[in-house]
Amino acid sequence: MVKFIESELVSLKKEVNEMWTLVYNQLDRAGEAVLTFNRDQAQQVIVREKRVNAFELKIDSDVEDTIALYNPVAIDLRFVLAMFKINSDLERLGDFAEGIARFVVRSEETVLDSELLHNLRIEEMLRQVLSMLEMTKNALNEENLELALNVFSKDNFLDEINAAAPAVLTKYLETHPDGFLTCLELGAVIRKLERAGDHITNIAEEIVFFIDAKVLKHRDTVDEHFLGKEKTH
Repeated sequence: MVKFIESELVSLKKEVNEMWTLVYNQLDRAGEAVLTFNRDQAQQVIVREKRVNAFELKIDSDVEDTIALYNPVAIDLRFVLAMFKINSDLERLGDFAEGIARFVVRSEETVLDSELLHNLRIEEMLRQVLSMLEMTKNALNEENLELALNVFSKDNFLDEINAAAPAVLTKYLETHPDGFLTCLELGAVIRKLERAGDHITNIAEEIVFFIDAKVLKHRDTVDEHFLGKEKTH
């Protein structure tokens, strides 16, 4: 039985890693589509969203089968539950990528103001989101608790850019009043990237749960003393 469940867990982890790569590429392409205003690239992201959804359903089904057939316990159960929750967060990241791509496809603009994009710091946001997503993937594969914990502080950078965006958009509209709809859509893109950061921190929490059996759902109440406590398994 032990050999069988180990095989199932390896297979499950492989599937999650494949979905991780797909979602990473979706976010990367969607962000680049905004920066370059490439409608063809944006359309590809929208089409590939079906693969993300199919992956989510397959992984959910495999998690259910693993629990039903092998009744995992202890660290194996924590791993299966973590994969289940991470799968859900990855699917939401795929949704954000699709939403960003749809802005490019439906926009009537032929090009976006490069200075506005620079001031909104969308490219910086995108790179941070991708960095966080790659970091969490490495944290899981290496079972690196410190790497997972480091993700939390990186989310602050996204929050700062998101908070500054309304002022940037308002200033732009003072001289470009006809750009209201575009500004509204760009504000939505920024919020999606900020929310993507939130879901990636959720993934980091699940990795910590798997590795260290600590649930950090309420990080605002977690102080340095908590983070320094002896690990429990």
